[in-house]
Amino acid sequence: MTDMGQLIEPVIPGLRRYANALVRDPAEADDLVQDCLERAVTRWGQRRGDGDTRSWLYAILHNLAVNRWRSLRRRGVMAAIETVDPAFLSVAPAQEHGLARADVLRALDQLPDEYRAVILLVTVEGLSYAETARILGVPLGTVMSRLSRGRARLASAMAEDTPVRCHLRRIK
Repeated sequence: MTDMGQLIEPVIPGLRRYANALVRDPAEADDLVQDCLERAVTRWGQRRGDGDTRSWLYAILHNLAVNRWRSLRRRGVMAAIETVDPAFLSVAPAQEHGLARADVLRALDQLPDEYRAVILLVTVEGLSYAETARILGVPLGTVMSRLSRGRARLASAMAEDTPVRCHLRRIK
């Protein structure tokens, strides 16, 4: 057990940062990390002995987040009106960096999930392209192209101050 704790404990702050960046809700992010750690502990025997524990934990967290997104899309997001603070809705941030941060977060929220996940793992968490590819279960080239396209969409959204739009094509 101590071996498991020594391998998992140093990764927890990064998992929390990644979860917070993915879901934008501290309580939901904590639930996500808790679910991730619970799954890691209960399935510790299924982990590859030669595998990287950090990548394995990020992959679990990412997969749990994707499952939650899919579930939310099916049933929609609902919140009680009592939970919304009227002061929060009516007061704009006073600092310039607060506004810029809000713009970046808004642009990140509008990116497709696959672009957002790659950008967060590579730029915020500092994972290598190879680690990110293992976590997301995609080829290395896909990580590089998603990162490039995601950064371009973010830059475009920040420069134009317009929402990021997905370009859909009609398939017959």
